Amino acid sequence: MSNSARNIFVSHFNKDEDKIQNLKDLVKNKEGVSLKNYSIDGSKPNDAKNEEYVKSLLREGIKAAGTLVVLIGNKTHERWWVDWEIEQAHKLGKRIVGVYLHGASESDVPENFDKYGDSLVGWQAEKVIDSIDGKINNMEKPDGNPRDTKWRNESGEC
Repeated sequence: MSNSARNIFVSHFNKDEDKIQNLKDLVKNKEGVSLKNYSIDGSKPNDAKNEEYVKSLLREGIKAAGTLVVLIGNKTHERWWVDWEIEQAHKLGKRIVGVYLHGASESDVPENFDKYGDSLVGWQAEKVIDSIDGKINNMEKPDGNPRDTKWRNESGEC
């Protein structure tokens, strides 16, 4: 599947917006994959103030994407909008992938990602693409070691 485009929605803290292009460059340079981002960012600014209108725009972007990619930096877990976007992606049955930014820690992972995330990996092109494609479902710490989540450990079969 390399050398093709992936439709994603990048959920991020606005101060980490420059990392969206870095992510696109990472996978393009190493794996030959292009990422089409449906989220609202500086390349598609929106000054809307009406919360319901903003939510409708975000929902449309999440619907259009195959995967929600959450950029996990040191303030991501504090962002209400990121948790909301993760919840919306879950409700729409979208794959949810987390990617640690350099310097991020496990405590930076949003609560809703712990509940609904499918894969959490570091800043490595192959792992990012394999996570988006559903080839891996790793839950990792920033150093690449396995990460336990309380939500996954509590689930079981009925």
